[in-house]
Amino acid sequence: MNCQNCHLQAGTQGFANNYLAVASTYPKMRARSGSVEGIEKRVADCMERSLNGRAVPDSSREMRAIVAYIQWLGKGIPKGKKVYGTGFMQLAYLDRAADPVIGKAVFAAKCQSCHGPAGQGQQLADNSGYQYPPLWGPASYNDGAGLFRVSNFAKYVKAAMPFGATFDHPQLTNKQAWDVAAFVNSQPRPHLATPRDWPDIRKKPVDHPFGPYADKFSEKQHKYGPYQPIEDAHPQPAKAQ
Repeated sequence: MNCQNCHLQAGTQGFANNYLAVASTYPKMRARSGSVEGIEKRVADCMERSLNGRAVPDSSREMRAIVAYIQWLGKGIPKGKKVYGTGFMQLAYLDRAADPVIGKAVFAAKCQSCHGPAGQGQQLADNSGYQYPPLWGPASYNDGAGLFRVSNFAKYVKAAMPFGATFDHPQLTNKQAWDVAAFVNSQPRPHLATPRDWPDIRKKPVDHPFGPYADKFSEKQHKYGPYQPIEDAHPQPAKAQ
């Protein structure tokens, strides 16, 4: 896979992992690592998690090129300015758990024509990469990726999938987005050991799929929901965003 498989239109499409505010946002403190991270660390995380690969050195020409592109896209955006279309769009919680069984039917109707009936994706004609990326299996993102959180996947597909959808002209209902996210993230994929993630477990998002947690809700409920009871139980709500 490559960056554009997740960051659509070279990172410029609204609410589709848009890059525009990255340069003005980093460096910043990230709760997942418990440390201040620069752009390079954020890109390296994508390489290791979303691409299930190896990070390139900060000094490499590839990393310098990626950082230069991100900085060019964000040129003129002041530190701390909110840029519409960055991050993920808002998506209301369901009053039930997201359902992988319902999501399987959504996938068959809306997704498999591009991503394949087994989630295997479609390679480019020259086999140099993917026209449509694999959504599970050994070539897909691993379970340390941000999209392995059901809320992130649901928000992403609501704003950008199926092909041709945009945040202001979505093709999926909210329920379809949640359920297909639950289905895709129930399928087998590579495992990434992340023992240093979330050093302060109180800051884990409500839908982080792996314990331990600072509450008594099950790992299954943290993965699929319903999420509102979890959020309500936190003195400082750990919102899924």
